[in-house]
Order: sequence, then structure tokens, then C-alpha cells
Amino acid sequence: MADALTAETILSATEDVLRRYGPAKATVVDVARALGVSHGSVYRHFPTKAALREAVTQRWLDRAHAGLSEIATSREPPPRRLHSWLAELFDAKRRKALVDPELFATFTVLVGESSSVVALHIAGMVDDLTGIITDGVASGDFTARDPRLAARAVFSATARFHDPAHAGDWSDPAIEMVFEAVVELLVAGLRSGR
Repeated sequence: MADALTAETILSATEDVLRRYGPAKATVVDVARALGVSHGSVYRHFPTKAALREAVTQRWLDRAHAGLSEIATSREPPPRRLHSWLAELFDAKRRKALVDPELFATFTVLVGESSSVVALHIAGMVDDLTGIITDGVASGDFTARDPRLAARAVFSATARFHDPAHAGDWSDPAIEMVFEAVVELLVAGLRSGR
């Protein structure tokens, strides 16, 4: 197995081990045991336990938010694109939390440990929003003196729909109506001054 051992194989096994033992008890030795290799084989791909946990966190975030960049660069009008992007982010987070709550809780802990991974990931999402708002300014749909600042404000204003701290709210039957109302207010605010 050691010859065929890849980073992706290790990350998949790590995710399984995290699901089984949780982030507090999962070890590199557990991952190696699940793969039938020595822990040194795992360390050849990931030099530390922290590096392995960051890589699995990055993988999870990338999968959870797959498709957002495509929405951000689509040909939809910017107001519709903004709505679609925010809705996809909310739906992706909600699916993860409601379909596999144990794994979601595990990754919430890992995200808290991986501040540099999370910061880069958030910066990428703010880049997506900045592009949408910049396109909206260019098309005359939005007014924003500083599209990046507006993007950060939109990201912050919608935290209830993507920050894991609010996951308990996501099964509320009224959450869809609240989401739509917040997005409507944001779009109206971006259109003000037209």
C-alpha cells in the first residue's frame, strides 16, 4: 500500500478517521492504521499532524463550496448572480450540517484550528463577491465606491447563512424567508443611488 499511497488517499482516510473518532481523539497513527501503513508513510506526505488537519480542512472547504466561482463568473445579471451565489453558499453549508451533523461538527472544530486556511478561503469568497459587485457597477446595476469593501459587507451581513456558529438556525422553517429578505435588502442597498 505504501507505494500507492497518495495525498488524496491519506486525506480520504483522515476524513473517515475523523468521522469515527472525532477531532479530539483522531491521531496520525489512526490514519496510518486505517491505511495499513506506518505513521512515517503518512508523515512523508504531511510533515505534521497540523499540516494533515489543514489539508483535510482545505479539501472539505473546497468541496463544500465547489461551484461558487463558476456562479461568480457566469453571465447572469449581477443582482441575480449575487442571489445565486449567496443561495448556493447557504445551501451547501446547510446540506453539510443537516445531512451529516457529526462530520460537520468535526470540520467546524478543524476550521477553528486552521485560521490561515480559513482566511485564504474567505478571501477567495470575498474575491468572488467583489467580482460580482464590480460587474454590477460596470453594468449600472449597483453603485459601490469600493466593491471590495461592499463585498466584505455582504459577506458579513449574510453570516447567519454560512457561518457554522449559526448552524442551529438552518433547520428553522422560516429561514428561507429570512434569507430572501436579507438578500433583497442587500441588493436594494447596492442599487441605491442609481
